[in-house]
Amino acid sequence: MEIIVLPDTDQVARTAADIIEERVRRGPAVVGLATGSTPLGTYRELIRRHREEGLSFTDAHAFLLDEYVGLPASHPESYRSVIRREIADHVDFASDAVHGLDGEAADPAAEAARYDASIAAAGGIDVQILGIGTDGHIGFNEPMSSLASRTRIKTLTEQTRRDNARFFARPDDVPEHVLTQGLGTILEARHVLLLGLGEAKAGAVAAAVEGPVAALCPASALQLHQHVTVLIDAAAASELEHTEYYQYTYGKKPAWQGFRAARRR
Repeated sequence: MEIIVLPDTDQVARTAADIIEERVRRGPAVVGLATGSTPLGTYRELIRRHREEGLSFTDAHAFLLDEYVGLPASHPESYRSVIRREIADHVDFASDAVHGLDGEAADPAAEAARYDASIAAAGGIDVQILGIGTDGHIGFNEPMSSLASRTRIKTLTEQTRRDNARFFARPDDVPEHVLTQGLGTILEARHVLLLGLGEAKAGAVAAAVEGPVAALCPASALQLHQHVTVLIDAAAASELEHTEYYQYTYGKKPAWQGFRAARRR
């Protein structure tokens, strides 16, 4: 894991966009897209670079991380709708290049298996964007999820439903079930980009990065991955014990290893 602590959310967004841009500009890329509030700054920065700097997604494909069960794709809070609204409609993905799970599938297990197979057929995910929940979930892999799990149906905890209620007219409108990439599926991405913003995520970040690998904190499974970049602001880093070490190693990072800091506008 590479832990990068940055002063604020803007620098986190720009650094995440640097990583994604570098991979997209190298040639055909497969990007894993997450929803929620955490990646929105990154998506806005990618849109800006598309409009102002010629960053093109015409050769890229994208796979969504998860989807609510029971919501049609046309529902404004389905994750297909959210991704279209937040990034896909504002850049130049090909019309068939953004892939999502079918929340209305008659056989959710078959839909999950189909989705894993479609990721593999696309060559696997090059860069997977993740947020982290206050309880350490990634995707919708709630605490006690199997560390080897594949894409599947999951029941949301009441905490996660409360966290997501702000996106719906009423708390009871939040679906109880989702389809989500499993931890085993996520760990097959070649590069995982975990974003954490704000003091509310500090405990989860500390458990994921410095705690034991345990199903109680699903994000801790990322410790087993060979290429994880954790981008967090100062508030989200506030419960880490080894921040000075992370800052020292990032400052000494060789140029040949890639980016060092967020680009300045």
